[in-house]
Amino acid sequence: MPTMEQELVRSPSAAPRNAQSPRRMQYARAFLGLFLRDLYVLRRESIPFLIRVCMNPLLFLFVFTYIMPHMSDGAALNPTASMGGANFSTVLLPGLMAVAIMFSGIAAVALPLAQEFGITREIDDRVMCPLPVSAVAIEKICFSSVQSAIAAAIVAPLAYYVPATPVYAHVANWPFLLTVLILASLTAGALGLFIGTTVKPQQIGLIFGTVVMPITFLGCVYYPWAMLDRMPVLQHAVLVNPIVYMSEGLRAALTPNTPHMNTALVLVMLTFYLFLLTALGIRGFRRRVIG
Repeated sequence: MPTMEQELVRSPSAAPRNAQSPRRMQYARAFLGLFLRDLYVLRRESIPFLIRVCMNPLLFLFVFTYIMPHMSDGAALNPTASMGGANFSTVLLPGLMAVAIMFSGIAAVALPLAQEFGITREIDDRVMCPLPVSAVAIEKICFSSVQSAIAAAIVAPLAYYVPATPVYAHVANWPFLLTVLILASLTAGALGLFIGTTVKPQQIGLIFGTVVMPITFLGCVYYPWAMLDRMPVLQHAVLVNPIVYMSEGLRAALTPNTPHMNTALVLVMLTFYLFLLTALGIRGFRRRVIG
């Protein structure tokens, strides 16, 4: 009967594989521990989170889809109202969900990183857990995606019930909707990681005015991408904006009767931006932590 030493000689890769298994379990426990810790903090701050998520879309819906239609006796005051036979409320539903996903993802990662990379260096406590530095960054993206998904779920009934004009929405393909939600939520978190590790902490507030707001207004949130066909230069220029694919993907999933972008292109581009922003964010995170 062969001894243990003989077995290791025959299969030199057996020892590393056996040694890697406990390490992977340790990484999984540490990753889950960080995730549950963040979830506990979110539960304690649930009221501020709900206010942050609901306030902006609620005010926008109340003014543009409730007050203004009543002032005009239900007449459409937005040029998108007749687009594809849909009113502005129908066009706005997926756009506001995309905005909620984007803002929640950025706020959940970029803003805490500004504090953790500050003078107190709170990030050092987090990276001391038994995890690779890149895995700590990935945990931030994953946890922010949970917040983004919750934000989208909260905004959906607001955009459905607040408007004075009816919203014509139905889900024809649930797997596609879930895929878009997952990709969009992860991409928003990856963008937050990229912003939080690239911009200096004292300049985070400036980013919201110079980057986040422009990509929101040029992200096909308040109008379908197809409506830009009269401005072909702008129509092609906005394709570099990741929120365009979030808005158009949700528009294709929730309001398929309105004009929307090709669904295959949406999935491809969301996947592309997810990997690109994650790679850039992890590189910046490692540089800020180690360097």
